[in-house]
Formats: sequence, C-alpha cells, structure tokens
Amino acid sequence: MSRLPDPSAADLAPPRGSVPTYADEDTTRAVRRAGQVAGVALLLIAGLAGFGALFAIDGVVTPGNAARTAGDLTSSEGTFRLGVVSLYAIIVLDIVAAWALFRFFAPVDSWVSRLTAWFRVAFAAVFLVAIAQLAGVPKLLNDDAYRGVFGDEQVEALALLRIESYYDIWMAGLFLFGVHLVGVGYLAYRSGYVPRVIGVLLVVAGLGYAFDTVSSVLSETPIVVSTVTFFGEFALAVWLVVRSGRVQPGTNRER
Repeated sequence: MSRLPDPSAADLAPPRGSVPTYADEDTTRAVRRAGQVAGVALLLIAGLAGFGALFAIDGVVTPGNAARTAGDLTSSEGTFRLGVVSLYAIIVLDIVAAWALFRFFAPVDSWVSRLTAWFRVAFAAVFLVAIAQLAGVPKLLNDDAYRGVFGDEQVEALALLRIESYYDIWMAGLFLFGVHLVGVGYLAYRSGYVPRVIGVLLVVAGLGYAFDTVSSVLSETPIVVSTVTFFGEFALAVWLVVRSGRVQPGTNRER
C-alpha cells in the first residue's frame, strides 16, 4: 500500500475568508496599547475640533459679510487664535491616530491598514495647508499698513477670502479622510474583534465625507450629509477607549 503524502503548510492554512487564528501574547499587548492610544487621540481630536472649528472659527464667521466677520473676529481675537492653535494640535493627533490605528488593525491586513493610515496622513497635510490660511488673518486685520494701502473694505474682504479658502481646502481634504474611514471600516468589519456594526458605521461616515467634497465641487449650495453620518467616528473612539484593552486579535495567516 502506498504511503499518503504529508500535508504541506499550505494544506494546513485556513481557507481564504476563514476566521483568523489568535495572535501571540506580545502582538496582543501591542494591539491593545495601540487601540487605547488611538481611542484617546480620536476623542481629543473631537474635543479640539468642537472648540477650534465649531466655536472659535465658525463662531466669528458670517458668510458673505466681510465687515461683520472682521468685527466679530477682532473682538474675539484671543479665542480665534486659540482656535487656530487647537487645529494645529489636531494635526499632531491625526498623525498619532493614523499610526495607532495602523498598529491596531495590522493583524487583520497589514497592507490595507498601512494604506489607510497614509490616507489620514495625507488628509493631515492638506488640513495643515488649510489652517495656514487662518493663521495670518488677525495680523491682516490689525495691520494699519495694509489698511492704509488697500482700505478697510478691501482688507476685510481679503480676510474673509482667506477664511473661505480655509474651508475650501479643508473640504477637499475631507475626501481623503473619507477614504481613510472607509478603509478603517473595512478593517473593523473583518477584524473579528471590533463589532461589525462599528465597521458599517465607519464606512457610512467615510462615504458621507466623500459625498460632501463632491457636492461642494458640483454645486454652489452643496448638500452636507456628514453632520448626520459622522457617528461612526465617535462610536469607534469610545469603543477603543472602553474595550480595546480586552481584545483578542487574530493574525491573518495569508499575509
């Protein structure tokens, strides 16, 4: 009777799409730490964005009214400057979050996780350019030399133009951020250690941001849906802070 051949490693590997095997202890600890760092970074981003973007910046801008915007900004200049600083802090936290999310989801698919992280880094770079439009606005409004050359109305119009450029550049960058969230949602859905509903919500949030960017290009009165679809980001942040320290990640043996 002929001897049956020994099964090879490829024969023993789980089929594509099967549940990943458990990771070793060191990998598990690293993934858990990365998840907690990512969760804290995301919550800090949410808080800083609420103050910087929604309160300090949006609170002084009256679209289409340069004189009122200039007056409100001048009377709240300290708050405006703190808002800009908080946006710069978000850039740093975005880089931290990109790294931490890459480490957290690397056991699922290291290539997709790395690509997803780079999309967030690219968004941070675009956002940095957007914030730079705001940094010089107080100086522009307070400089008597500018007003002497161009006049009050032109200086105020230029200040509003720079603020509007900030919004335009930020909106363009949100397309990259949307792609990032879709990638994170895909990884969360496949992971086996993040609730799949969070993965679905993240994909919806990412598509919402991408839709907003496209809508802003196609229409002068764009439809903004991310104010409704954003919930997946917050859900992930809270889950990471509360639960990521207990996850048991798997290792994708196909990669």
